Amino acid sequence: MTTVADVMTRDVRTLGPNDTVVDAARCMDELNVGVIPVCEGEKLVGVVTDRDIVVRGVAQQGEVGSMKLADVMSGHVRCAREDDDVDKVLSEMAEAQIRRLPVVDGNERLMGIVSLGDIAAKNPEDEADVAMSLGDISSPAEPDRSGTGTQQSQSQSQH
Repeated sequence: MTTVADVMTRDVRTLGPNDTVVDAARCMDELNVGVIPVCEGEKLVGVVTDRDIVVRGVAQQGEVGSMKLADVMSGHVRCAREDDDVDKVLSEMAEAQIRRLPVVDGNERLMGIVSLGDIAAKNPEDEADVAMSLGDISSPAEPDRSGTGTQQSQSQSQH
């Protein structure tokens, strides 16, 4: 059984909820990534994606230079554990249409991130499962026409 610990990326760059969206965008540009975990100390409190910054940040029409990550981040984040089976995690990612999951310990401390790319690159025997999960993840989502902003929890699933 291959576990998340076998394939995950460790030593992930994080920002805090009081950092600005500009800080996050610069970090994403520097690292060539689309998501940054948001932590208070070592504890994961959310994630911010490039999509969160654009859709939520621009939609608020606030001063981007001073807009905090707490204003745009996704707070209730699906996570994996280091001892989770990779096949189970792939299934969960496909179901939720998520390409990456933060990895936390029992105290919600961030240990790293696991992505479809990590699984594909470090666990080639799961190539067919990764391809099937990517197909499920990439299927079009239904638009939220309620006008209530309920897509907030879905923002991380779009990247």
